[in-house]
Amino acid sequence: MAGLELLSDQGYRLDGRRAAELRKVQARMGVFAQADGSAYIEQGNTRALAVVYGPHEVRGSRSKTLHDRAVINCQYSMATFSTAERKRRPHGDRKSSEMSLHLKQTFEAAVLTQLYPRSQIDIYVKILQSDGGNYSACVNAATLALVDAGIPMRDYVCACTAGFVEDTPLADLCHVEESGGGTTLALALLPRSENIALVQMDARLHQDHLDALMEAAMMACKGLSKVLDSVVRQHLQEVSVLTRE
Repeated sequence: MAGLELLSDQGYRLDGRRAAELRKVQARMGVFAQADGSAYIEQGNTRALAVVYGPHEVRGSRSKTLHDRAVINCQYSMATFSTAERKRRPHGDRKSSEMSLHLKQTFEAAVLTQLYPRSQIDIYVKILQSDGGNYSACVNAATLALVDAGIPMRDYVCACTAGFVEDTPLADLCHVEESGGGTTLALALLPRSENIALVQMDARLHQDHLDALMEAAMMACKGLSKVLDSVVRQHLQEVSVLTRE
């Protein structure tokens, strides 16, 4: 990474974006007829697929059953062709287990689990192409899949990353920016209430910089919420047209 200029003197990043500008987002809902809910999302060159099953009876050990709310089960994986490294990526590796836990914590803060006692909701997400912001793409895809499944939530859950380059906060980092050696912050937000579902940093950061980084991530999440909302509305229009036909 030595000598690579992540931010030009004119304020442009490697891919031509401004500091606070999001990558292009494209998404579709209802991509799998067999699942209760599904969605596919592209954030820049990062591509993720999410499917949702449930609510259904708790499978496996009865000890997992919660009598006052639903159990949320999340599984994260990466396709072997998703990165330039052709490694075998089993479901149970440490990184996948950690990401699965983060997704579970995120959606426990958003899904109205008390409406489905003694039930289970399964969320499966897979990264098909990785170019930074994997957690964010998974959260945004899973949010659309949950909406497609008709599972009530307090709000959209929108996630985005932010980082610092030369004291300038950057939103929605690509892989090169994440690998630049600076601090990367991942934020999952419920935009209307501004409640934080999850926040994670991978390195130390001086307290003076935290507010600016959080502000950049929150503004990016609010921008993403508008994109997700337009995707949901477009999908509902398409479904209503097909229903009338």
